[in-house]
Amino acid sequence: MPVTYFQRYRMRYDLWQGIADAAPANPNYHFRGWNEKLLQHHAEVKFRSFRSELDANVFPCLGDADGCLRLMKEISNRQGFVPQATWLVQYQDPETGKVENCGTVQGIRSQPDVGAIQNIGIVASHRGHGLGTQLMHYCLRGFKEAGVRFVTLEVTSHNTGAMRLYKRLGFQVLKTVYKSAEIKYS
Repeated sequence: MPVTYFQRYRMRYDLWQGIADAAPANPNYHFRGWNEKLLQHHAEVKFRSFRSELDANVFPCLGDADGCLRLMKEISNRQGFVPQATWLVQYQDPETGKVENCGTVQGIRSQPDVGAIQNIGIVASHRGHGLGTQLMHYCLRGFKEAGVRFVTLEVTSHNTGAMRLYKRLGFQVLKTVYKSAEIKYS
């Protein structure tokens, strides 16, 4: 299989600059703080959010339901896991009452005063409703609550929607990195 290199940006947010208030979410969306009973829901959203995206090529586990479950178990069992920065979004249909998991983010502490955002994902059919902004707001507040000063993340340069979100929130690009990946052609 051919190897391709993907340009990624390592970005950082200084929590001491404050966290801007996010616009109120649609009342049909509910933000659930970390609970181990929600682990499979996080994995399911991660898979549904990334399976058709470029990041599933860069990180193949994101394109596989079992891979997403393994990844969620690894993240939540890491010594630096930050439950306060880990959130699930659920949509409740106002007519049927049916609940659909549609957003996820996880946080880990990579250094005493540095947190790292892991795999923020919104299911495609729920994008464009401000959920990414809301999810980041909850995540950043959780890191601040945990005593973290800086929050980092990495984003593939082709993910322009995510780049716009992070820049709008105040993240600064620290470094450009390249990630190699084997590309499968169907």
